[in-house]
Amino acid sequence: MHLGYSAGKVLAASDWHLTEGKRPTVLIGKDTRVSGYMLESALEAGLCAAGVDVLLSGPMPTPAVAYLIRALRLQAGIVISASHNLFEDNGVKFFSAVGSKLPDEMERKIEAELNTPIETKSSAQLGKVQRIDDAAGRYIEFCKSTFPYHLDLRGLRIVIDCAHGAAYHIAGHVMHELGADVVTIGVQPNGLNINLECGATHAATVQKAVKQHHADLGIALDGDGDRVMMVDKQGRFYNGDQLIYIIAKHRQQNRKLTGGVVGTLMTNLAIEEQFKKLHIPFLRTNVGDRHVLELLQQKGWQLGGENSGHIMCMDKHTTGDGIISALQVLYALRDAHKTLAEFMRGVSLYPQRLINVKISNSFNFNTNKAVNTMRKEAEADLNGNGRLLIRASGTEPLIRVMVESKFRQKVNYWTERIAEVVQIASKE
Repeated sequence: MHLGYSAGKVLAASDWHLTEGKRPTVLIGKDTRVSGYMLESALEAGLCAAGVDVLLSGPMPTPAVAYLIRALRLQAGIVISASHNLFEDNGVKFFSAVGSKLPDEMERKIEAELNTPIETKSSAQLGKVQRIDDAAGRYIEFCKSTFPYHLDLRGLRIVIDCAHGAAYHIAGHVMHELGADVVTIGVQPNGLNINLECGATHAATVQKAVKQHHADLGIALDGDGDRVMMVDKQGRFYNGDQLIYIIAKHRQQNRKLTGGVVGTLMTNLAIEEQFKKLHIPFLRTNVGDRHVLELLQQKGWQLGGENSGHIMCMDKHTTGDGIISALQVLYALRDAHKTLAEFMRGVSLYPQRLINVKISNSFNFNTNKAVNTMRKEAEADLNGNGRLLIRASGTEPLIRVMVESKFRQKVNYWTERIAEVVQIASKE
């Protein structure tokens, strides 16, 4: 509630080019986890107390909220979601009036206001609340508009795993209305089953469903709908790196690739090497969609993302969008008359292993002597034939240890040794 109040106070005091006498309006969306009801009510109360009007969309993918802010000419948006995490966790994301993450300056102002007490506006100045009944329909039409009008998905049977998340009532309709024969799974949210052994973080579920239903391919989204993974009819899995490569290669062939591609420190080395062969500029940035977006904007490029399936097509949307990214891959497949496997022919990802180590929130691996010693030994052994990355998770109390190399034996050896050292050091 205090966060809602602080955000509302900052918004109300900002120059939003509003018509005189009009209050700023903020849209609140959420995914399907049970705590969303509680947090939605609290944020709503805080915003209204600050004199800000509120629109409620109910369960809605994160990128849908980003779109609706722009479509409805609102001043900001809030998404209540913990993305790919299980239901016990939750979080709050803010979007600006242009459908992107709030500027750092605005975030700092909101944080500063958290230190001040809530002073509710007078009754006549309190914000009002209204529910948007056609939010899903608006977003479905927007997603469809990003797919070329001269193509359709007729003749394709597609399995879509919505992870019992925010896209459960969206994704299937998009693909069906574009002509596909759709089988939906992960579309029975109960507040507790979001991302549970399904969706983009658990590919085995969609792989099994593709084979069971004799589908041509499968699409797996995460709980808030901003990530996507895909599976072909043989059950082969394609992560974010591979999907970005397919989109980039198709766009280059059609002379529609603006500039190059932005990846992250986690992007597979094999993909970077393929981009070099295609003479497609490629840059890495820190892990996280915010960093990818910042570099895309800085370079004036349109395509980037992460191997986790968070893909940004800036000519289609202002943020990562699982459904729209899937449609860009489907566009490439339909236009080129190729399968996922045919697009990836000759491209073999380097063995890469990731181990998540649970830690206390106070552990700093960067200053730990044992961890740094092990890091140096690993880097010397890899000797340019691989990469090592140790980083803290942005959403969980975890240290992620990733090793990538042409030699699988070295990948397994160093990932396990470093993870073990991190675990021991974090308990000392």
